[in-house]
Amino acid sequence: MVAIITGDIINSQIDQSSDWMRALKAYLVNTGETPGDWEIYRGDEFQIKTTPENALRMAIQIKAIIKQIKPLDVRMGIGLGKVTFLASSVSQSNGEAHQRSGRIFETLREKKLNLAVVTGTEKEDRTLNLILSLALDFMDSWSVVSAEIVQLTLGNPTESQQQIADRLGINQSAVSQRLNRARMDLVEDLLQYYESVIKEIKV
Repeated sequence: MVAIITGDIINSQIDQSSDWMRALKAYLVNTGETPGDWEIYRGDEFQIKTTPENALRMAIQIKAIIKQIKPLDVRMGIGLGKVTFLASSVSQSNGEAHQRSGRIFETLREKKLNLAVVTGTEKEDRTLNLILSLALDFMDSWSVVSAEIVQLTLGNPTESQQQIADRLGINQSAVSQRLNRARMDLVEDLLQYYESVIKEIKV
């Protein structure tokens, strides 16, 4: 079983600098090879192959990266399942994961949602997507500062608040305040719940 993330950049036509592409590529080069594991195409769309357990964490990291560039945001559909046709590029490969990711991604604009997941288990999908829609209420509203602290925290899971403070050149209490504003505690709870659901599905 693999996870496919299909996404596009919201308001990309407003940002002529392509800063988002540089930032996204800088993250993705550390996750795998292009075009087999990830690919950016049609100017502002992308597709990524990862493990089911890591998919939501990766999606939230990408959201945090893109939200640091105003007025951009990102829409992503996560699909889990098998790959039945493996091509040289992730976007040309096919299978359950690709189809589920593509289908849920196509519904996001109409539903006015920026993130959803299809695991193939209807009951779990309903619960996960309800929780995700509630979490998006604050994640869609992250400021540049909130997005930055989320990216640093998820990207450096072993670092203490003091170490992150040293990276940013601020004190530890300021890091704590930023984490609270970003609702990082709820992000971590969401990720733990998602990962526990995926483990049950895979058993």
